[in-house]
Amino acid sequence: MTNLWNERFNTTEYIYGEEPNAFIKEYTFQLENLKKVAAFAEGEGRNAIFLAKSGHDVTTFDYVESGLNKTVQLAEKNNVKVKTVQVDLLEGSVPNEQFDAAIMVFGHFRKEDQRNVFEKILKSVKPGGKIMMELYSEKQLDYRTGGPKKLEMLYKPQDILDWCENYKIVHFFVGEQSRQEGTLHTGLAHVIQLIIEK
Repeated sequence: MTNLWNERFNTTEYIYGEEPNAFIKEYTFQLENLKKVAAFAEGEGRNAIFLAKSGHDVTTFDYVESGLNKTVQLAEKNNVKVKTVQVDLLEGSVPNEQFDAAIMVFGHFRKEDQRNVFEKILKSVKPGGKIMMELYSEKQLDYRTGGPKKLEMLYKPQDILDWCENYKIVHFFVGEQSRQEGTLHTGLAHVIQLIIEK
């Protein structure tokens, strides 16, 4: 998988575009006064750069070097700075309670690994901080407008609710949203949106 993503991101074009995910953009007010933000599975950096331009101190985590390089280039283009960290979220570690908030947009992991990744993201955020995510639901298979083509790489809403039972759910949505993000996320999609307070 590493080779696939390295190859996918090893282009001059930003395959998911340079603009932030619509959910992150619409709900960025939820991150007000939360200075240090971690962006997990951030790919080419579009969300991280948007948050940096909004005044946040952003650190991105991804395991694909070509994506991290493009994040740095996009930051330079927008006259902001973000810190990049190369890490495999399945096997590597993340800082403990170092961030005020964390985001993940369309982070694709096998079902057997999804909760482990979720727990690592939670671990990185200080008590009182927030976690924001937009993910493809299992129903996305019927839409064919982006994301994995395998059920095991998509998310089940009830699973996410179960993972969040000990936290305050600020926002939870399951349903259709239009996404125009570069060449690979285009059209009506079926997503899960989550904001929780740790």
